[in-house]
Amino acid sequence: MTQAPPSREPAVLAHADGRVSLAEGTAMPESPFVNTDLQPVPLSRRTWGTGSFSALWVSMSVSIPAWTLASGLIAAGMDWRQAMLAVVLGNLIVLVPMVLTGHAGAKYGIPFPVFARASFGLRGANLPALLRGAVACGWFGIQTWVGGQGVYVLLGRLAGERWLNAAEVGGNPWTLWLSFGLFWAAQVLLILWGMEGVRKLQVWSAPLMVAGGLALLVWMAAEAGGLGVMLAGNPEGMDWGPSFWALFFPSLMGVIGYWATLTLNISDFTRFASSQRAQMVGQTLGLPTTMTLFSLLAVMVTAGTAAVYGEPLWNPVDVVAQMGSGLGLLFAVFVVLLAAVSTNIAANLVGPAYDLANLKPRWISFRTGALITCVLSLLIFPWKLLENENVYIFTWLGTVGGLLGTVAGILLADYWLVRRTRLDLPGLYRRGGAYWYAGGWNWRALTAFAVGSLLAVGGSHSPEGSGPFPAEGLVPFLAPLADYGWVVGLVSALVLHWGLSVLFPAPVPGGDAEDSRRNEKETAAV
Repeated sequence: MTQAPPSREPAVLAHADGRVSLAEGTAMPESPFVNTDLQPVPLSRRTWGTGSFSALWVSMSVSIPAWTLASGLIAAGMDWRQAMLAVVLGNLIVLVPMVLTGHAGAKYGIPFPVFARASFGLRGANLPALLRGAVACGWFGIQTWVGGQGVYVLLGRLAGERWLNAAEVGGNPWTLWLSFGLFWAAQVLLILWGMEGVRKLQVWSAPLMVAGGLALLVWMAAEAGGLGVMLAGNPEGMDWGPSFWALFFPSLMGVIGYWATLTLNISDFTRFASSQRAQMVGQTLGLPTTMTLFSLLAVMVTAGTAAVYGEPLWNPVDVVAQMGSGLGLLFAVFVVLLAAVSTNIAANLVGPAYDLANLKPRWISFRTGALITCVLSLLIFPWKLLENENVYIFTWLGTVGGLLGTVAGILLADYWLVRRTRLDLPGLYRRGGAYWYAGGWNWRALTAFAVGSLLAVGGSHSPEGSGPFPAEGLVPFLAPLADYGWVVGLVSALVLHWGLSVLFPAPVPGGDAEDSRRNEKETAAV
């Protein structure tokens, strides 16, 4: 271990395993860009091993949106083999940037908004942070709506038809809106009660969700007349010809877009890693395997509903509502509610809480940011997103994936190609430092973001009558690129940011040049 020479800032230590930290017991000095939640994690608190990251992915992958993503592909016309190809390939692709961006968190102990300051600038980092936060609000709303549906079905079984067939308000029974409100309020109370209890809940919610999925599979196999009927596929469905491939690539981008948020803010979790190996191996073991197995359950059950009911039921709440057994329904709905709560906390509150805290560190704490997320989730209108699998997979996931892929490309280019994983840790928190650029904004990253976003989502299009975009695309000549939005956004932004940074290198402020060079040398020397 080597120690930096004395300076006006806490000593920065470069350790033998490659990780960098502040001296134990010290912190970044108070400034408009610092609060307790954004401080680098001390080495003594970086305790997450391989098992912790694998368990994290089990907790987040075994969820209702993951189920609806896989089952929605069946509803869109694929058979179970085609749907699994899209799911497995998409998760293997997204794992690569997930591990690469997670490297910065594990090395420096910093959350995503602070990591983004290196490429976007101390103020410019608010752009990707708020974009990622807005997407998380949408996911929180989707999970809460599904949970509200579960409450509605459960109370309907107890209260009878008067509850299920209540007068409609805004296209849904008023009792469904009440159920949604109750489930939303319950999550707010959980947040106010404290995060530790929710973390304990996650330990046993994921296994229960797996058990619930297996129970649904067994029940649906019995209803369909055996697994053979479910595995046979739909004889009237699409073959492996051009019509399948026309659907496959937008679906693949939807699968990638599902985890596009985590490719950015995975450092919110890897900052607690005990080593680089822990986060790399843990994520590799946890993400592809869990998503594959759980998605297989989802597509098999959905294929069974198509055989039994004549149409695929892609929302698990609709599936469990078909159960005749009161005890079985009670267990199934309980599992749905448990999964919605646990996944919402892990995947959809940690990220935006840090993102909003980065906007005004002195005013917004982690808990305040989480409460703001709960309020904003109502403004996303999640019930609209889940009305149609085309809107959910191709409009929501596809468009969001294109925008977030652009940010991922900038982060990867800046951290791996421009800086070669070397960051000035104090400079990430200091006005006028190495990452202040022009008034806190890096025009190179902003240019790459604008161009990459235009290429990725500028041609967004929807089938006639089934989406918000014109059938010919927002920008017609870019329409062919929209089906590959995440890849287009990531690659174009990566190349452009790298090129601009090489051609027009950012000057290091004179007063901080020595500090910056010293920190980079310390990190590179080990």
